Amino acid sequence: MSQSLTQPTPPAPPLAELTLTGDRGGVVRPALLTVPDLLAWPQRRARVSFECATSGVRHHGFEGPLLHDVMRDAGPRFDPSRRKDRLRFLVVVAGADGHHALLTWAEIDPDFADAPVLLAVGVDGTPLDRAGPQLVLPQDRCGARHISGIDTIRVDGRHPSRPDAVTG
Repeated sequence: MSQSLTQPTPPAPPLAELTLTGDRGGVVRPALLTVPDLLAWPQRRARVSFECATSGVRHHGFEGPLLHDVMRDAGPRFDPSRRKDRLRFLVVVAGADGHHALLTWAEIDPDFADAPVLLAVGVDGTPLDRAGPQLVLPQDRCGARHISGIDTIRVDGRHPSRPDAVTG
């Protein structure tokens, strides 16, 4: 009797998922996104050098959509009657490994700092479908706000003078 020389192919690991959410004042359209979903936005490329305290300078090439583009499509709940309302919004990015970073909307908004912050879907030509997207801030000298394997982006739009700001 002959036996097959091929072994059954194990199933591929699932695609990493990113939850885009917000508080009551955060976003109109929360979403569950994968790296393939993030490919729907215009892609940018960035060559980045990070100075790491333990391993020196690291050079990488990243590609992915701008965080601002993805967040804008989620529909941040800006109050058009309040001048500069966008300035109160905070964006918390968390990775599956427990690392997180905090950004202000003004950092990524083209009307303010216009920082080219990426949700990288690939690094050095390697797709991040299974590992999950990475937060890349090309303008940062140190890579401390670089978050790998993003699993959550949360928008906080609570207004400090409103009663719901405390209870959220």
